[in-house]
Amino acid sequence: MFRYGALRDTIIDVIRKGTEGKDIGVAFSGGLDSGLAAAIAKKYADSVRLYTCGTEGSHDVIMAKDLSERLELPWTHVKITKDNTRSLIAELISATGVSDPFTISYELQLFCVCRTSEEDTILTGQGADEFFMGCAKFVDQTDEEYETLRASSVNRLFDVSMPCEKAIASHFGQTLLYPYLDPAVLSEIEKIDPEVLRPKDMDSRKSVLKEIAADMGYPSIAGRVKKSSQYGSRTTDIIRALAKEKGQYYNQYIKSICDEVTGPDE
Repeated sequence: MFRYGALRDTIIDVIRKGTEGKDIGVAFSGGLDSGLAAAIAKKYADSVRLYTCGTEGSHDVIMAKDLSERLELPWTHVKITKDNTRSLIAELISATGVSDPFTISYELQLFCVCRTSEEDTILTGQGADEFFMGCAKFVDQTDEEYETLRASSVNRLFDVSMPCEKAIASHFGQTLLYPYLDPAVLSEIEKIDPEVLRPKDMDSRKSVLKEIAADMGYPSIAGRVKKSSQYGSRTTDIIRALAKEKGQYYNQYIKSICDEVTGPDE
């Protein structure tokens, strides 16, 4: 008997209920979280299309194209370039009211996916890093530091990231599916020994979710190596380059766009 069978079955059931009979767009990085969700959705949805935001040749785009072919699912590359980044950031700020540079750096990818997708329902892998312990910062920490980082990551997810993401989806008349954040899934995760979830090194991050993917017959998904979205997509590189051209720091550049959209701070 598979030791995480109940969690596996709950994830499958949540995705089945959310996708059955629907046309699904997937915010797809080519990594474990969105890859497993897409593979499960393929079994139940009327259609599934994968969307990846990033520059030509970026890590996410290369990984996503490869995995889309393995999953035999249609894939759309949502290109981000130096020419369109500033206007996209302005659109994101206008749609959500978000002005925090860090939030913008990692939510711009979802914004571009929702903006491009023709589907009304967007499936995401959000929450897997925070609850299956996938963040690099969780490794090599003292017990106290680890607990502080874990708690702050969850708080940011619920208090900052999700409100921004839901505002993005609402702007485009879409609904987001968060299978890894479903209460039934979180309830099963809570039954696992926290020390099992805690990564001992970089390779053991999200070990439980990797085991689930392998058990379901997706070893290629279980072994995916992923970067944070803002780096894997090379969004941050573009923004830094644009800022440098204007003689600004990253945060100054984002603020200048915010000022254009909302007006300068008094």
